[in-house]
Amino acid sequence: MAEDTFYNLGRIEAIRRLYEGSTYRPFRAAQTFPAEGEGVICTSRCLMEGVDFDLTYFPLQHLGHKCVTAVTGSLFAGFAHPKTLTVRIGVSSKLDFKHMKMLWEGISTAARNYAYEDLDLDIAPSINGLFISVSAVGTTIGDSKRPAVQSKDLLCISGSLGGAYFGFRILEAGKKETDEKKRSELLEKHRLMVGDYLHPQLNPNIVDQMEDSGIIPSYGQLTDRGLADAVLQTVRDTGLGAKVYAERIPFEGNSFDLGRELGVDTVSAAMNGGEDYRLLYVVPISQFETFRHDFQTFEVIGHMAQSDVGAVLVTPDGVELPMKAQGWPENE
Repeated sequence: MAEDTFYNLGRIEAIRRLYEGSTYRPFRAAQTFPAEGEGVICTSRCLMEGVDFDLTYFPLQHLGHKCVTAVTGSLFAGFAHPKTLTVRIGVSSKLDFKHMKMLWEGISTAARNYAYEDLDLDIAPSINGLFISVSAVGTTIGDSKRPAVQSKDLLCISGSLGGAYFGFRILEAGKKETDEKKRSELLEKHRLMVGDYLHPQLNPNIVDQMEDSGIIPSYGQLTDRGLADAVLQTVRDTGLGAKVYAERIPFEGNSFDLGRELGVDTVSAAMNGGEDYRLLYVVPISQFETFRHDFQTFEVIGHMAQSDVGAVLVTPDGVELPMKAQGWPENE
């Protein structure tokens, strides 16, 4: 039997085949109908080969899953339930239908895990490498039901930071290693951090669990561009200040040893490394006891403050350093 290719399948049949065996239907416009009093959140991401990912070491299934996690994380940060997912893929000539099946497997599996109701796909040729555009829509409680952000409310992070950046550095080092045994040993030694970069995951039930516990974060951000960027966005949007304590930031077990080996400051990797895909929630201090009991995977890393404080990182000896992040003016 001849191998399935884009040439002999064509666009329509290729899309139809990708949907086979799934609970989703192709060629159906994604629709969302929020209940009365609910709000709608829309988020999107574009990922380009050679800029956002390197196919020499990035498994296509993991890439598909990561694309969906990126936009879903933004929905969870907004305390939203995922509803519809729209995917547009530009396929380069070096990839064919078998490769697209692997990418789609990661996308559709993630969509199912995160409970999307509708999944829409279209594909087109690309002359500049693989291009992936993902858009997501979710529904959330109305703003009137969310508490206002107050000074002293807690900054809580859903997991360790900096691991994805170190994982990226390990993969780049492995790409240059000519000895296959040494490459395998390197990747295996740091497999948790490599996994943080290649296959980040979020708790798909986090919003439901918080609602069941009566916890409603007053604000949220996804740390997809580093902790500093997420905190600066929080300060910008709330009009308050924020303090993060360096000694409270959670790291993977051997982060500091690896940082010394690579010549990278571990705290800097957490603040500006990016792509950790952790949820940063502002939790009302009045709900702290319930939050600490029910969500033990989260760490309290700081708190909101008066507006004149700005966004600062507090060192272990009490020095307050203004936060900086790529893409922000120097005076932010």
